[in-house]
Amino acid sequence: MKPTPTSATGTYSSEAAVSVSVDEKSSAAERSPDRMANEPRGGLPEQDRLSPQERVPEQRTPAAAAADPCRPAALDFLDHPDPGTAANAAAVENLLRCWVRETGLPAPDDGMLRVPLPASGTALLAPVHYWSPTGWHRFGLPRFVDTPEESRAADAVTIAALLARETPGTDTTPAPDLVARVADSLRRTATFIRERRTHSAEAPDLFLAAEQALVLGHPLHPTPKSREGLSEAEAALYSPELRGSFPLHWLAVAPSLLATDSAWTERGRLVPAPRLTARLADTHLPLPDGHAALPMHPWQLRDIQQRPEAAALFDAGLLRDLGAAGPPWYPTSSVRTVHRTGAPAMLKLSLGLRITNSRRENLRKELHRGVEVHRLLRSGLAQQWQAAHPGFDIVRDPAWLAVDSPDGNPVPGLDVMIRHNPFNASDDVSCLAGLVSPRPQAEPGVTPAGPLLHPEAQPCLLQSRLATIINRLAGHTGRPRGAVAAEWFLRYLEQVVRPVLWLDAEAGIALEAHQQNTLVLLDTDGWPEGGRYRDNQGYYFRESRRTELDARLPGIGQHSDTFVLDEVTDERFLYYLAINNVLGLIGAFGSQHLADEGLLLAAFRRFLEGVASGPARLRTSLPSHLLDSPVLRCKANLLTRLHGLDELVGPVDTQSIYVTIPNPLLT
Repeated sequence: MKPTPTSATGTYSSEAAVSVSVDEKSSAAERSPDRMANEPRGGLPEQDRLSPQERVPEQRTPAAAAADPCRPAALDFLDHPDPGTAANAAAVENLLRCWVRETGLPAPDDGMLRVPLPASGTALLAPVHYWSPTGWHRFGLPRFVDTPEESRAADAVTIAALLARETPGTDTTPAPDLVARVADSLRRTATFIRERRTHSAEAPDLFLAAEQALVLGHPLHPTPKSREGLSEAEAALYSPELRGSFPLHWLAVAPSLLATDSAWTERGRLVPAPRLTARLADTHLPLPDGHAALPMHPWQLRDIQQRPEAAALFDAGLLRDLGAAGPPWYPTSSVRTVHRTGAPAMLKLSLGLRITNSRRENLRKELHRGVEVHRLLRSGLAQQWQAAHPGFDIVRDPAWLAVDSPDGNPVPGLDVMIRHNPFNASDDVSCLAGLVSPRPQAEPGVTPAGPLLHPEAQPCLLQSRLATIINRLAGHTGRPRGAVAAEWFLRYLEQVVRPVLWLDAEAGIALEAHQQNTLVLLDTDGWPEGGRYRDNQGYYFRESRRTELDARLPGIGQHSDTFVLDEVTDERFLYYLAINNVLGLIGAFGSQHLADEGLLLAAFRRFLEGVASGPARLRTSLPSHLLDSPVLRCKANLLTRLHGLDELVGPVDTQSIYVTIPNPLLT
């Protein structure tokens, strides 16, 4: 194992206290493992058959979890041999987690979550297998109250319909829409689980393998895998979870319609976007003179040809269909961004599919924003940032192509972002969501391959790569799993979170650094050694820092619409970086029984205190909000869906619904 690294602030000052505490608890736990209990498949277990761990939804410490790093103390339906049953269990848990968070349901004191459904005259009872301070709870299948023991458990589609009836302020349209999307997400998840259990071998490109790993998706989203409008045959080609691939479709764009910008340079020379796309085609394209090659997602081409504005351009010969050409590209976790090993760029394509909450078509202001941020970083900001945090950077979006109508207005659905690809196939880099997401294994009882797994690690059907790494490190070092997990978390805070806070403090730029936008660079042992941020959408330029940013890059924000009031910036920054990213990571450690969430929350508090007032303090407002406020503003994915909001449409402060939740750092 490599020695614990140091940073600009010295060694990890909180590591010793956390590690000692975890070492002591884990050592005791590994001498006294808890017993497994079984839950009847049809619904709730009888109360007198429940173990104390099942009855009381308490924070599970390493002492309670050491006997099995992968499963809670009861039967985990995510491991069910039928993929449909496993997918339904995942969907049910997501809905319950969302409802608990968004309506403020408290932790039950009898091991049974009660969900009142007054609009339907009933209630649900769900066994609590794990209660998470950060929201990543684990539940068994729920049953309706006052029903016979032999009655079937409530399924995800039924639960979605019932919860929709309980939501005030929604009209009649979003409720059936939610139910349809839950059903679609569940069906696709079952397909993904079935495929992964049959074919578990991962891509040799480590970045791509991580992008394909989000089989279950966001644990606090009601429809994490919904993709309305995608047929089964198309899903096989366009789904990262199925390791799909496809050649790009190409259009020739007349010069009078081409809209483009580029700050991409090679050897100090500017490279126009059309030259980049012609190179990325990796084949001869029959381009008419002066025309530009525009890459398109095949699904989007079919859709765009049905739109009157685009169809008129095809009829006029201003857009020409060149057909599918070139080698296959692979969809990444966002579905619309595609990757090819060895290519100098990735392509963020427009895709009108409704994925989770939104249609994923690039907006012109987002294209401007990507190039603008690249130019801003090259103005000297990146050099300052790298001096403080050499292991962190932004994956740049320095060029784009799009189509304008003859009257000069953007034609929606034809905008393409060209993203720098900084990764080699051997670079061990993963989005955080891919690291923490449980992955189905090929055969029941087979633990992911790897030497020196921790002696307490038991075979399991679902295991995240994070769990595999922690178990392997524990085996290498002989240290308790909880201590290793705590050190991994502390390194993550220094290598990934502190640089993001630096950018807000020094430049007034807050990043929408949720788990899917945050990339973690791992060393050969699996420790975090750096990070990257990606997303040309997710930048918040603080209005209070407009003068400073304009001095760095005159005219900044004129076309990108990126300046946001500080109050809104604070709310979004806190949700994406603190709640979604860091607290979500803590929840993954806890729900997967790798560490005690209370210990990691204490470590996070000490980290924030150092950022707020230590020798290397930063002038970002986020630490004080987290340390002082008893409640936090949190995005409500279920309520956002029930109110029919598209998160990419409208003003940034009204694109989604936020609710108030207790601050786990203070409770």
